[in-house]
Amino acid sequence: MIDFDPGTAAAPAGDSRGTSQRNGGDLVVETLEALGAKTVFGIPGQHALGLFDAMGRGNLHFVSSRVENNSAFAADGYSRATGEVGVLFLSTGPGALTSLAGLQEAYATGVPMVVVASQIPLEGLGARRKGMLHQLDDQKASAANVTKSQRLIQHASGIPSAIQDAWTEAISSPQGPVWLEIPQNVLLDPIMVPPVEDALAEAADNPPRVELVREAVKWLSTAERPAIIAGGGTRRGRAEKSLLSIAEKLRAPVICTPGGNGAFPWTHELSLQSWIEDRYMTDLLEDADVLIVIGSSLGEVTSNYFTFAPRGRIIQIDAEPRVLESNSPGLGIRADAGQALTALDEALVAPIDTTRSWHGTAPEDLVKDSLAKVKARLESQDLGKELKFMADIRDAVPADMQTFWDMTISAYWGWSCWDARQGQFHSAQGAGGLGYGFPAAIGGAVGLETLGNPGRVLAVSGDGSSMYSISELATAKQHNIPVTWLIVDDGGYGILREYMVGAFGKATATELARPDFVKLAEAFGVPATRVAPEDVGDALKAGFAADGPNVVVVETLLKMFGPTHLDG
Repeated sequence: MIDFDPGTAAAPAGDSRGTSQRNGGDLVVETLEALGAKTVFGIPGQHALGLFDAMGRGNLHFVSSRVENNSAFAADGYSRATGEVGVLFLSTGPGALTSLAGLQEAYATGVPMVVVASQIPLEGLGARRKGMLHQLDDQKASAANVTKSQRLIQHASGIPSAIQDAWTEAISSPQGPVWLEIPQNVLLDPIMVPPVEDALAEAADNPPRVELVREAVKWLSTAERPAIIAGGGTRRGRAEKSLLSIAEKLRAPVICTPGGNGAFPWTHELSLQSWIEDRYMTDLLEDADVLIVIGSSLGEVTSNYFTFAPRGRIIQIDAEPRVLESNSPGLGIRADAGQALTALDEALVAPIDTTRSWHGTAPEDLVKDSLAKVKARLESQDLGKELKFMADIRDAVPADMQTFWDMTISAYWGWSCWDARQGQFHSAQGAGGLGYGFPAAIGGAVGLETLGNPGRVLAVSGDGSSMYSISELATAKQHNIPVTWLIVDDGGYGILREYMVGAFGKATATELARPDFVKLAEAFGVPATRVAPEDVGDALKAGFAADGPNVVVVETLLKMFGPTHLDG
């Protein structure tokens, strides 16, 4: 094998461990285990063989994907489902680069991950063109747009501290993936460093500044029409309890973004749910005299495609300073959402004003009326099939089941209409790339079972997005992972088809030749069934009751509800 000396890893007689002496790979495995890692996702590679050899002597559970970006999605899903750090092992060059689309989603959404990529031997670094396999001029520079930081470890003695620091950075808000790379010879060469016995990583403190909390309370204490937008940072900061308390003290309507879905009780009398793309909701939020925005940039979707024009003052809370005031001016509070809302909740006296109203309408009545208007708008658009389809899925899914949604029309509906109940809603809206749903669900199911919880999860994809991750049926089968995969087959890139027809009167290059998904799944040894749209609920229930992975295919053309940002 090129650039790999088997003699380096030769085992003495009677030694079944695979190497004659501990190497740099052992330090990686030992440190991760000391930090609490239980599962690793990835694909073996030539320059990473020392790492994988060491893993054979440790206790990490390895889940081998078939494509590296799917490994990244799986580590992302593991982290979202469990609240723990996702760990990803990558090979050099093409393997590392293939992971970047998956890492973009984790970076955009703030998912804590530690990525360990192998590198060519030290002698090949520095952009010298030595012709080594997988050689890049600067591999870690390729990850600069999709990870919080990047480190090259050049000596085995530096491995434990570097991984500990990376873990700390990954869990510190704003959370996200951190990239480490270790050259082949550093992983393979014998070491004098003793076994790692303990490692400590604690999230850096990120509290709000006291004068900003005081100013926010001053605004809210005199507000007549406060409202709240709960973004993904609310969930990442585990701020749900404080959010509920603040909303009830202020009698403030709360709307969740797609990333914040589940941060506030869906059926609460102050819940505007997640209809963030509807103009009725945009109008209401524009009328707020003080708007609290938590863990959201007020970006494209949240602002109803940048048509949102607030007339009141904004209090924006986010751990990422670049987000603050990026789309609207306001009182920017850089802090972890959990810490910020806890401080704000403690500082607010309850109740602020029991007579508060929106131009004479009680906030609770305003919420009820606004939701009724949204419902009436939907019912006027001939969307009966779509509404029933989503309702049937919701009825079939157990209340505590976690769901993972790809970039497909069903997911776009889910962003607005899905009641997460006691489960969690996960989607790829951060970066918006295709192929997230199934591999992320695999990672989520593995994570839940690792924690001793029921592992069954639901993945939802379209026929286009499913082809990005179809190879992971082999992963699901190999590890007998309890994922039910719903593929909604409409013969093309459905949302792009709809966009193009709406904009140009016809669609170009959106139609797809696709396989018989049932036969294809069965070829992997995964049970599959094809059902009519009206039977999706029963098919899902059967899938949930089964063992291991299974696939449900529904051939139907779903429409999106009419956009309201184009009105007028």
